[in-house]
Amino acid sequence: MADPMPDIKSIARKALDWPARILFPPVCAGCRRHVSQPGVLCGACWPKLRLLERPWCPVMCTPFTHHMGEGFLSAEAIADRPPFERARAAVAYSGVARQMVQGLKYQDRTDLAPWMARWMLRAGAELIEEADVVVPVPLHWRRFFRRQFNQSAELARAVSQLGGLPFAPSAVRRVKLTRQQVGLERREREENVRAAFRVPEEAEIEIAGHRVLLIDDVYTTGATVRAVARALKKGGAGTVDVLTFARVLPGDFRADESATI
Repeated sequence: MADPMPDIKSIARKALDWPARILFPPVCAGCRRHVSQPGVLCGACWPKLRLLERPWCPVMCTPFTHHMGEGFLSAEAIADRPPFERARAAVAYSGVARQMVQGLKYQDRTDLAPWMARWMLRAGAELIEEADVVVPVPLHWRRFFRRQFNQSAELARAVSQLGGLPFAPSAVRRVKLTRQQVGLERREREENVRAAFRVPEEAEIEIAGHRVLLIDDVYTTGATVRAVARALKKGGAGTVDVLTFARVLPGDFRADESATI
């Protein structure tokens, strides 16, 4: 005879969930319309989300219009080889993806981080499988004090939990209070974050010889993650991969895009 306890427990859990659903009904992660369960998009927002899919550049994740052959690199990867090994992003930074990033970053929508991280796990499955430790792009302590949270750390924490990987939020430190990247051109962004990051001596053991998975919310020009990757490798990391929720695709960059800092 089947044990009735699992069904009883399931019914009890659903009963306990009802008050929360009445007081805090689940809303669309994009437009905040009511939906059936937390973390999903409504029928109007889903078509506005562009998932990044293969074929893409194996280094930069830049999508190709058709399969170019195994190991074929984008012009960006050939002309300016990055200090990280591979970059992956879940979605293009447009439409509802942009709304989600800005909701997390500027509207304290930290509830979005676990759902955004699930899409990141899908896009970066190979990176997560090979990673030893998850590290977020850090905020300077003054900016963290004002904002009270780091959106990259929220995503990284969720990725580490879902992927079963160690989380090292203090492995790299922002030692220079940089300007906001909004409004800066590509070269200005690179100069803005030059020498802005350092691995403290006490954290070197967390990354020494390891494959680090660096997490950020948006890959815009790559200036920030390049600077952090250099700092991690200088601090002893074996290799660095980059995983972000969104990616500004080549040709789409505008200096007024919301930054990753």
